[in-house]
Amino acid sequence: MSDQERQRSLIYLAGFMGSGKSTIGPILANTLGFPFVDVDELIQEKAGRSINAIFSDMGEQGFRSLEREVLKDIASMENGVVSLGGGTLTNEENFRMIRERGWIVYLRVSPEEAMRRLRSKVDRPLLQDSGGNRLDESALRQKIEELMRRREEFYKRADVIVTAEQKKIGITVDEIVKNLRPLLHI
Repeated sequence: MSDQERQRSLIYLAGFMGSGKSTIGPILANTLGFPFVDVDELIQEKAGRSINAIFSDMGEQGFRSLEREVLKDIASMENGVVSLGGGTLTNEENFRMIRERGWIVYLRVSPEEAMRRLRSKVDRPLLQDSGGNRLDESALRQKIEELMRRREEFYKRADVIVTAEQKKIGITVDEIVKNLRPLLHI
């Protein structure tokens, strides 16, 4: 195995909130025989509090700083599947570190599907008003569309793009493995 192949041994799942990264990740990892890590879970462990509390106490900038620390820790892993936060790739330093260490799989969902999946979630600080309250339907739809529009250019830089809606999870995992096979030489 060349140094370049050894360096890029991680599979990073990217996509908007609710795209299925935390659901598909463990199944993909199991399929490949790799460990699975969720960046948001590691951030919460490191901070000793929830993402909502981190955003409340430290703001988005503080959250992103913790996120970068966690990404640096993950970069030392060999062979793993990593679920990224929805906004992780929007930082160029994060993107370069991730690209250097692995392959990026973008789990694409439509704004309508994201809305359907996120409608009842209360643990998404970027989908709350300034007082920490859940947005009404109209404001939530507008916020999802706005965030997706801003992030799409970053997501589209992925090595593999897979639509992650209107099909069974196993089919999505199979599609990811099929697209990764030439990259991972499996």
